[in-house]
Amino acid sequence: MNIDAITNALLGGSLIGLSAVFLMLTLGRISGISGITSGLLSLNLNKSDLWRGAFLVGLLSGPLAYLAVGGALPEVVLDKGYGYLIAGGVLVGFGSALGSGCTSGHGVCGIARVSPRSLVATVVFLATAIVTVYLSR
Repeated sequence: MNIDAITNALLGGSLIGLSAVFLMLTLGRISGISGITSGLLSLNLNKSDLWRGAFLVGLLSGPLAYLAVGGALPEVVLDKGYGYLIAGGVLVGFGSALGSGCTSGHGVCGIARVSPRSLVATVVFLATAIVTVYLSR
């Protein structure tokens, strides 16, 4: 691993942490992407939920901003078909609903709040990911 990759990882992780703290300080909300997205897609939206849309627009526009300032995105290589990608997305969605959150909510925000439930959820997420990669490769 080269120094640029380490620097980018540290910078990216720091920005994720700062954004989670900012959201908690300003709105009192946890920065869990699955919860933010499911709340945005619910049929009970009101004006107080507009922050969800702004958050997701900011999340999706990050790579575009990075490109605009001269950054280069890494090459993405797909060694499986789109069916695997769709099935994986459905399983991740189901898993985050079953686990009452995703890695951003539990792994970043929950562990930072010293939540035992989030610690267990994050360990389960990581163990499942390790077993899945081992079995699929």
